[in-house]
Amino acid sequence: MPPVLQTANLTLRPPQPEDVARRFALGPEPSENLRLYGVNPETVPPFSMEVAEGWIRALSDHPHAWVIEKQGLIGSVRLDRVDLVDRRASLAIGLLKPEAMGHGLGTEAARAVLRYAFFSLKLHRISVRVLAVNQRAIRSYEKCGFRIEGRERKTVFLDGTWQDDLIMGLLEHELIEG
Repeated sequence: MPPVLQTANLTLRPPQPEDVARRFALGPEPSENLRLYGVNPETVPPFSMEVAEGWIRALSDHPHAWVIEKQGLIGSVRLDRVDLVDRRASLAIGLLKPEAMGHGLGTEAARAVLRYAFFSLKLHRISVRVLAVNQRAIRSYEKCGFRIEGRERKTVFLDGTWQDDLIMGLLEHELIEG
């Protein structure tokens, strides 16, 4: 179970059973988010209590996943594919409340997890994969110190067009604190 991480505005903590009701109360993932993740909203099953339970269960089963809280649940963040031998992982983050977006909260949550990854887990490198059209996420990652390392062309077919993925990386000495 990952530790609780506290920032100036956020608490990042392991999920709890009562988060199912909190997640359900937030409703479905905003369509804009899904598109920026490369998912066609029309292909997503209807939101239900079972979907909320599955969302919390997936976080609970994950060794490096946190619920992001600011006056209630607003999203989640994970370190995926943690490799303690090669000292690397990938970062995934998503805010669910549209009113929480655009205020630096995703960047603040990412920095907290990056500090944990570099200073507690002793990782050397974190990577992210992001749609090239997701400028908000790219700016957030760049504020943390991530650099664009490559582009995978035409990886996602969305809304009738092919979209590219950017591969971004951050080494432990490149972390930019807020």
